[in-house]
Amino acid sequence: MTKEGQTTIPKELREKYNLEPGDDVIWTDTDEGIVVTKRTQTSGRGLLVPDDITEAKREAVAEELKDHIRDRRDRNDQEA
Repeated sequence: MTKEGQTTIPKELREKYNLEPGDDVIWTDTDEGIVVTKRTQTSGRGLLVPDDITEAKREAVAEELKDHIRDRRDRNDQEA
């Protein structure tokens, strides 16, 4: 660990878990130690909206949902 608190994830683990530069990871404190997991991206695929909604509105709804999910996940991570 550097004096700034940064760590390096070994190459074999980055490859095994498909971690790439720019990916977000979550550090979780557990009774067994620290667990690092890759944050997965969510999308609006499978979003239930009326068939006659425009593509732009569909994308806006999906983005709003993604933001909501990210906020909730961040709150859950802070509470863990």
